[in-house]
Amino acid sequence: MAAITLDNIVKTYGEKDQKVLAVDQASFAVEEGEMFGLIGPDGAGKTTIFRILTTLLLPDSGTASVAGYDTAADYTQIRNCVGYMPGRFSLYQDLTVEENLKFFATIFNTTIEENYHLIKDIYVQIEPFKDRRAGKLSGGMKQKLALCCALIHKPTVLFLDEPTTGVDVVSRVEFWDMLKRLKAQGITILVSTPYMDEAVLCDRIALIQSGKILSVDTPANTVKKYPTKLYAAKASDMHQLLKDIRSYPGVASCFTFGESLHFTFRQDDAQNIAGLKATLDSGNYLDLVINEIQPNIEDYFIQISEPVHA
Repeated sequence: MAAITLDNIVKTYGEKDQKVLAVDQASFAVEEGEMFGLIGPDGAGKTTIFRILTTLLLPDSGTASVAGYDTAADYTQIRNCVGYMPGRFSLYQDLTVEENLKFFATIFNTTIEENYHLIKDIYVQIEPFKDRRAGKLSGGMKQKLALCCALIHKPTVLFLDEPTTGVDVVSRVEFWDMLKRLKAQGITILVSTPYMDEAVLCDRIALIQSGKILSVDTPANTVKKYPTKLYAAKASDMHQLLKDIRSYPGVASCFTFGESLHFTFRQDDAQNIAGLKATLDSGNYLDLVINEIQPNIEDYFIQISEPVHA
């Protein structure tokens, strides 16, 4: 049995002619003990899906379940068996680290001592600051405290909505290491992130854009779906290079990607790449470099979510 299911979920905000479609016929399933990533940019619908699954919102249509319980009919049971870490830090900022943790343990009729084994690896990192108010913690420490509070009642399913947004690189790595250890304990984890590089750390991922689920697969299989060869170009005048590559008749798409441009051809053959190089060489790009590269998840996401360049 799947730990989490969504079946044709639709959710809109607003009234009548001012309605905004936040989730559009979304469907996917997360297996027990799986680390599943919901990957997409801000405004894609990730948080709305999380709020529906944690019984904070009702969908307009469709059904969803968590741990075998229906999100509409069985909200009490779901709230007792899930841990939820929202995107924004939502703990009591005037309470200390220890006070926040005790408060959340009390809500679920448990104690820190009873489930300390679940949070030990995380809590030891913030224990030196246990008497500090939560609002005075660094971003990484707030993140760890929020995760401890989400785990203190021993949930079977853990929802983490963009947990690493705005956190430094070192803390991001530490956080994903903590998630791996939690997964090893059998906890099902649904995590959302706008960072495509974090997608490879999940067992499976769903790519979402404008409320639509575009793809559900393993990270490796997702990359394998890229339909054509991909090239990277770099030169000193990147702005002009972008315009020149996009204006070449055989180019299908061209996007800025870090310090390079990633592009594809409508018809991928030696004649096209030779013709483009000849055209660009005539533009006096003395430092031009063009190479064929392996696509990653972000390349595939752009390919399936953006219109082909005309």
